Amino acid sequence: MESVTTGKVPFWRSLRMKYAATYLALIAVVLALLNTYPVLASQQMVFQSKQTSLQSQVSVMASALAGPEGLSRESVARVMEVLGNAGLSRVLVTDASGIILYDTSPASGAVGRYALLYEIARALQGRDEFCSDYTAGAFHSRAAVPVTYRGMTLGAVYADEYDPEQGQLLVGIQQTLRNISLVIAVGSAALSLIFSQALTRRMGRLLDAIRIVRKGEYNHRVKSQGRDELSQLAGEFNALTDRLQTTEEVRRRFVSDASHELKTPLASIRLLTDSILQSSDSMDRSTVQEFVGDIGDEAARLQRITEHLLTLTRLDAALPVVEAEPVEVRGVAQRVEHMLEPLAKAVEVELRLDVPEGLMVKTTRDDLYQILFNLVENGIKYNLPGGKVELYAQDWEGKVVIMVEDTGVGIPEEDVGKVFDRFYRVDKARSRAAGGTGLGLSIVRDTAHRHGGDVTAQRRTPEGTRFTVTFPLCREGGVE
Repeated sequence: MESVTTGKVPFWRSLRMKYAATYLALIAVVLALLNTYPVLASQQMVFQSKQTSLQSQVSVMASALAGPEGLSRESVARVMEVLGNAGLSRVLVTDASGIILYDTSPASGAVGRYALLYEIARALQGRDEFCSDYTAGAFHSRAAVPVTYRGMTLGAVYADEYDPEQGQLLVGIQQTLRNISLVIAVGSAALSLIFSQALTRRMGRLLDAIRIVRKGEYNHRVKSQGRDELSQLAGEFNALTDRLQTTEEVRRRFVSDASHELKTPLASIRLLTDSILQSSDSMDRSTVQEFVGDIGDEAARLQRITEHLLTLTRLDAALPVVEAEPVEVRGVAQRVEHMLEPLAKAVEVELRLDVPEGLMVKTTRDDLYQILFNLVENGIKYNLPGGKVELYAQDWEGKVVIMVEDTGVGIPEEDVGKVFDRFYRVDKARSRAAGGTGLGLSIVRDTAHRHGGDVTAQRRTPEGTRFTVTFPLCREGGVE
């Protein structure tokens, strides 16, 4: 058999670690989204705002410069002096050939040269151009639009804006999100450790309980707290240990009773054989024959006990009923009557049979015979001279009801519910004298249950006992 690992699980392989790691991984994903999506969304909003505002400014400049006289350095300078640069980092104005006519950064010396900028080239082709980027904590935006008059491109206006203020605002948002994320991460880590420890502590208690029960301490129970799945698991565990404890108690009692029942005839056989061996010279033949007859009786009793134990073992194994078939009750009852009639006459007990023809139950012939034989035999053995045993059956509300009644010594009221327990006997001295093993009624009950039936016992008035066996009624090869 494969050994069960009972050592301590390494922390990195423990359920607590897996639970905490999973929880922290989810938190990490959430925090990553928290630190990226708002920033990217804010950047996109600033880009859109810059595009709208910067292109509007450049478009106003281009509209002011458009006119029939065209563009020259003097005319552009006059117009731009009136408009101003409105906080822009740099403004360039070129003519239709791309030569710079105006530059707000005179130190660059770009006036009179070609403007080698992509945005201006696109604007001279008649298109509005804008681009912006966020680097080093600042927004850098560029926009260029053509200067047109009656469909003719006279030049282009280019504006460059460097905005560190909104960049710092975005940096502040990023820093705030990082601080919030740090607090959430620390709190989540602490909570995950607390929750995982609480969860695994309860599972650890359940695991310890399983190990304790595995050692044979079936009375151990787990305290169930809360209403979650672990509480249900603890409840199921306690129910299982209750069943194990009951089964173990029944097993121990069964072994004890079986040992006791087997010990009695064995002790008798040992005593009788010792007596014969020790007194073989002085013992007369009739006494020896009497002792040998007693030994045979005890051996027969041992055989009955072992046969009954084997029958109960087979029933406890819950083997499938592969030979079940419709069986007529009357034929089996007549066979029982035939077999027990000599015993009934020997003890002066009248045996009566009243079973109608055609009454069918789905079982096996041998099992039904065993049920009826045990009940009728009990009624004969525990009867009184001049008494009677009656076996009758009937169809009642879709069931076959079989009753065995006797006029014997009866069963005390407090013992009626115990007569089907194994090795239980109301009068042990009388049972041994009659050759009983205390297993017959247990076999009757288990056999009846195996075929979907049931058996009960009750006192008769004024004397005797009535056993009632019920089976589902079987008609035309089926069970109703």
